[in-house]
Amino acid sequence: MNNQRFAIIDIGSNSIRLVITELDSQGRFKELHNVKNVARLSKHLNQDKELTEKGVNVLIETLVRFKEMMNFHEVAQIAAVGTAALRQSKNQQDIIKMIEDMLGIKIRVLTDYEEAYYGYLAVVNSTSIKDGFTIDIGGGSTEVTYFKNRELKHFHSFPFGAVTLQSTFISGSDATEQELATMHDFIINQFHQLPWIKEVKPMNVIGIGGSARNLALIHQQKVEYPLGGLHQYEMSQTELKHLYESLSSTSLEDRHAIDGLSKDRADIIVPAALVISSLVQYVEAESFILSRRGLRDGILYEEMLRPMETNRFPVVIEESFHQLSHNFDIQLSHVNYVTKLVSTLYQHFKEYAPISDSDEALTLLRYSTKVLYIGEFINKESSSTHTFYLLTNMTIDGLNHKERLAIAFISSFKSKSQLVGLAKPYKDVISKKELKWYEFLGSLMKLAYSLNKTRRHLIKHIGEPTFNGSKVALPLHFESDCSFEREYATKHKKHLERITNLEIDLEFISAWSQNEYS
Repeated sequence: MNNQRFAIIDIGSNSIRLVITELDSQGRFKELHNVKNVARLSKHLNQDKELTEKGVNVLIETLVRFKEMMNFHEVAQIAAVGTAALRQSKNQQDIIKMIEDMLGIKIRVLTDYEEAYYGYLAVVNSTSIKDGFTIDIGGGSTEVTYFKNRELKHFHSFPFGAVTLQSTFISGSDATEQELATMHDFIINQFHQLPWIKEVKPMNVIGIGGSARNLALIHQQKVEYPLGGLHQYEMSQTELKHLYESLSSTSLEDRHAIDGLSKDRADIIVPAALVISSLVQYVEAESFILSRRGLRDGILYEEMLRPMETNRFPVVIEESFHQLSHNFDIQLSHVNYVTKLVSTLYQHFKEYAPISDSDEALTLLRYSTKVLYIGEFINKESSSTHTFYLLTNMTIDGLNHKERLAIAFISSFKSKSQLVGLAKPYKDVISKKELKWYEFLGSLMKLAYSLNKTRRHLIKHIGEPTFNGSKVALPLHFESDCSFEREYATKHKKHLERITNLEIDLEFISAWSQNEYS
């Protein structure tokens, strides 16, 4: 396979992190290890803006441990980058030389543009969002970008982060109302310095980094969110504002007990939440979306895409399905065949769809066939159950949460009763009409799946149906013996009959000379 292990060391102002990823010759990647040390380097900058001896020792001790891990796991390539704390440190060159001489690790101190750029790169290569702001609040700096049609248009690095705001504006363990008001005024004044922030009107602000992740996780725990995964989790402007108000009115001691909040961020989550909430309100964005992919992922994407001489995947979701087909051993020939079958079936029965959005329906069906066989990787007998569980508990880059839930319902569909049972935890996420739509699309998928029961691609053409009142004859042209397809399709057509109130006669016709679905 010629797999190569690639390590990224992110020397941040709050934490130092090592991520080891395995890349194969086909451009697929898998994260193997992810560890961090909360070093708070920004607190080790003295009045002369030099990293103190204590700070340097913390950095070296952490990198020594990382070096041992990388040696053990036979890492072939290392990208070590430093952000605000090292960028602001006047003795950075001495530190960099010392570490390279001692450990053989060469550190690249990112410019403020590079730090912002890698965050942008992570977002556009892991979501389908075309326009928006990104905000990455670190320990010592805050990077904001604006992108349109997936292209970077503006960037800025503010010289403050969660750690420095906390140490500058909050004197005790808990912030007073006056301290929070002063900090808010400072943040807004910083935003005022950038006219372009107010000139554009994005629908979304996308949050990057540990503080943003913690905010999303806290909110998920608070509302008992039923769907797994943080990536592309969405909060309204109002929900984010209320979350900030709740955190800022909670003592540090009590914040340590909040579900979803890391112990090492309890003291800095309030200034981080204030910055993010202030930006969302300032630009009048409708929502805040969490990106689990950040600076380190941006560096990884750059490495992956370099041979293709581009910095962006053409279609993010297609890259995700490419990864999934490899990870779960999905045969693309079957996927493509069933996609053609179910698309034809939809065109024949679309007037019975509870929601008449053909473009969205065909997209959901196409996505659903991509993961139709995913549960078989675990157990073929109960593949439907495993398919639903996997899709509702895994991140699929390029899909928002509602799309992921939709394809989970459609691709795992067995019956109406099973669908209703699975949908109970999600009653606040989807409407009854949407669930009915997923039942309709799922019944089409179940029929298409049955028509390829033996995976020999025997159905060569689905003819135009003939309607006679509530009765419909559907011609299915086949070659070779398709007894099993006939048996299973006849058994499972009842799901489509139930939701359309039709009586469907499957007319299997032999000796079809053309191969429409090859």
